[in-house]
Amino acid sequence: MAQLSSASSRTASFILRILAFAFSLISLIVLATNTVIAIDSDYDESKVHFQDFYAYRYMLATIVIGTAYSLLQLVASICTAVSGREGILVLAFFGDKFMSYVLATGAAAGFGVTVDLKRITDAEGLEMSKFYEKAYASASLLLLAFICTAVLSIISAFILPRRSL
Repeated sequence: MAQLSSASSRTASFILRILAFAFSLISLIVLATNTVIAIDSDYDESKVHFQDFYAYRYMLATIVIGTAYSLLQLVASICTAVSGREGILVLAFFGDKFMSYVLATGAAAGFGVTVDLKRITDAEGLEMSKFYEKAYASASLLLLAFICTAVLSIISAFILPRRSL
């Protein structure tokens, strides 16, 4: 019975790591391509990039760190599955906890700045709806990556005491 739960937790962890990597990678692509030409009421054009705002830069940094961590843990999961050893469970335990907080703050920064920018630019009459949609999509995908990592941290919290006995 213990082997079944161990195998199922490994499978669930592997699937969640794949999902976290995929969500963060797609979020990175969406945010990195977020550029729009804003036209105001006087028909003046200005190009707006995501890197023009510090909160989006922070969000990008959290996405890059989260993507790299997810890829590293995914490779580690494959290596431990192939070798049959347990791997470094303490690293996964603390890493998943830390990374879930990093991803959560990145998603919150993305949502927060998008709401504030939408309120400001709508008052000035700028049309930037495509910029907002991509920003919301990227923040939403980052939020999904956070949820996967948070569930992984819960799974690793249950696995760690069982393995150390």
